[in-house]
Amino acid sequence: MSRAVSSSAFVRNALAAALLVACSFTASAQDLLIRDATVHTATARGTLQHADVLVRDGRIAAVGPHLAAGDAQIVEANGAPLTPTLFGGITDIGLEEVSGEKSTVDASLALGEGAGSRHMSVRPEFDVTLAYNPDSVLVPVARIEGIGWTVLGAEPTVGGSIIGGQGGVVRLDGSADPIGPRVLFVDLGSASANLSGDSRAAQWMLLDQLIDEVHGKIKPDSKMALLTPAGRATLAKYFGGGGRVLVHVNRAADIRQLLRWADKRHVRVAIAGGVEAWRVAPLIAAAHVPVFVDPLDDLPADFDQVGATLENAARLHAAGVEVSFAFGDMSSHNARKLRQMAGNAVANGLPWDDGLAGLTRVPAETLGVADQLGTIAPGKRADLVLWSGDPLEVSTVARQVWLGGNAIPMRSRQTELRDRYLRADSGMPRAYPEGAR
Repeated sequence: MSRAVSSSAFVRNALAAALLVACSFTASAQDLLIRDATVHTATARGTLQHADVLVRDGRIAAVGPHLAAGDAQIVEANGAPLTPTLFGGITDIGLEEVSGEKSTVDASLALGEGAGSRHMSVRPEFDVTLAYNPDSVLVPVARIEGIGWTVLGAEPTVGGSIIGGQGGVVRLDGSADPIGPRVLFVDLGSASANLSGDSRAAQWMLLDQLIDEVHGKIKPDSKMALLTPAGRATLAKYFGGGGRVLVHVNRAADIRQLLRWADKRHVRVAIAGGVEAWRVAPLIAAAHVPVFVDPLDDLPADFDQVGATLENAARLHAAGVEVSFAFGDMSSHNARKLRQMAGNAVANGLPWDDGLAGLTRVPAETLGVADQLGTIAPGKRADLVLWSGDPLEVSTVARQVWLGGNAIPMRSRQTELRDRYLRADSGMPRAYPEGAR
């Protein structure tokens, strides 16, 4: 009973903090001139010293030296680094609050009875963005540290299949709807073999069958059919060169097979995980397949990761692969630490500019939102971060974040707790508001 009361109190406090932060985020953008910044554009223009960025109507209007402010608000950067808002990785932000509380987790679908069952559920039409909650406590926690957007991932689980479903990009500005195209999520390798009859070889058999169903080679009323009509219509958008398919796979042998299969079936894939991707880097580069790596994967957590190395990102880049970053476990509560991961990749050989690109331009291009996000250029959304120092250094903090030209309140549930309890001793218990007697 006491545990239930404690849990309820936790939820009430979390919801109150989320509401407080959400209500303080003004909706109307103000014209803005950020003056005298070190502008890391993440474009071919590179880094511009002592440059200005002019924002009008929530979009970047101009980038260059000595821009006229007009009636815009002026922010003096005094040479500080300015970047696009950063990518938060593949996450469940807005799809989960407390990972151990199932009622707050919406990233997986389990309608079937597991591997080998006649009722195994293959439902690619499952779209996790429909459950996205822009008022999640996790949103301000991530964005006050420079994370402006993320891609919501659909996670395969027991009772589902190796196809987790669809996700999409969301901006952490309070908007309820995703932007850009949907992404299909697939898991391959030993970790998901329990969803394919305990064999990774069967995963290719299942994928080929699904393509045959999409092409009408297996009739919808066949006893062997796995897809609903909606499922066939969904996969038709991805199989045949359409939408992006994000495949979580680690072993070099499985990556090699994925590249062959994607080429044969005309599927636009990207790789998530890719712990052993460096071993087949030339093949990945030749196929123009981007890779989302976790630069801290340096130990073999399982037999698919025997070749783990801290130099994975650097070796992939040297071979010509476009590299971005993501936690291996969709760590939504720690999305703000993704820039530290990029910093570790840089410390292990990845060029600095490419470390930043992996947090900005590369994921935007891969996920189909480069027309809006990922670079500082005229016409793009004014989603910007002014930093206290090098954004890839762990000691650096975000001085101010703008989303669509709006200066967001640099507050979250964590800062509210800090300010409540980390105060000088006033003679009263710390739970009491300051000034209470």
